[in-house]
Amino acid sequence: MTGRDDGGEGETAGDEAGQGETIRGATRKGGMGADIGPIGNSPVVILVRPQLADNIGAVARAMANGGLFHLRLVAPRDGWPQERAWRQASGADRILDMLTLHDTVAEAVADLHHVYATCPRPRHIIKPVLTARGAAAELRAVCARDLRAGLLFGPERAGLDNDDMAHADALVRYPLNPAFMSLNLAQAVMVLAYEWWTAADETSARHLMTNETTIATKGELENFLGHLTAELDASGFLRNLPKRPGMVRNIRHLFQRGEVTEQELRTLHGVVTELSLGRRQRGRDEPG
Repeated sequence: MTGRDDGGEGETAGDEAGQGETIRGATRKGGMGADIGPIGNSPVVILVRPQLADNIGAVARAMANGGLFHLRLVAPRDGWPQERAWRQASGADRILDMLTLHDTVAEAVADLHHVYATCPRPRHIIKPVLTARGAAAELRAVCARDLRAGLLFGPERAGLDNDDMAHADALVRYPLNPAFMSLNLAQAVMVLAYEWWTAADETSARHLMTNETTIATKGELENFLGHLTAELDASGFLRNLPKRPGMVRNIRHLFQRGEVTEQELRTLHGVVTELSLGRRQRGRDEPG
């Protein structure tokens, strides 16, 4: 599920293993970053044979966006640690500081109960295939049972091979444009991180941002409509008496179908008042 990125040079930094795993190297010193850490029981992201330090750093950034924290690397091509990863992490340093290194996929998933593997195309494997949203829903259910889960992502050029996917319970395939389904490594992680986060997020799909004002009450709206109608009568706009009721109803529907704020009503009151003053000052009052 990744695009084609290659090249890159390894540099030095450090890392630290997680619970019950062999420590390889030392934690990078002097790193400054966001105050992030694990949020509940969240899935482990496992990068299998990643090629570029820049991509590893970008993955950490994507993980932090989606509330994921645990990162494992399996046989990174250019070794580890590499300073370029921290530069690309944009403050998600702690994810890189705490990641663990593993020689094989089997070692990386040994302590997990469920493993999902991203797969860009079918490879004659009989396994359940989930969308990113479906995988996130299952992961939430698994983690809610206090079980440990992992997400496998393959190397940038070719993705996971059949031996890698043999360690997975299910495959994850993103429903993207079939004519162009190429994603880079960080994008692939970001999609799942986003779905993981939103699976438990209660943010309304749509809301009106009112800032310092509030939604006007029906009474406040009725007061404005009375003001407007009176001035429309005075100006002669509603002088066609047979059509007047329908015209007034249409005006009311216009304002009633949206959530008008108090500030907007104050502005409209001012508009109507100034229009009526201007009309009277220019001698344009209509009789009656």
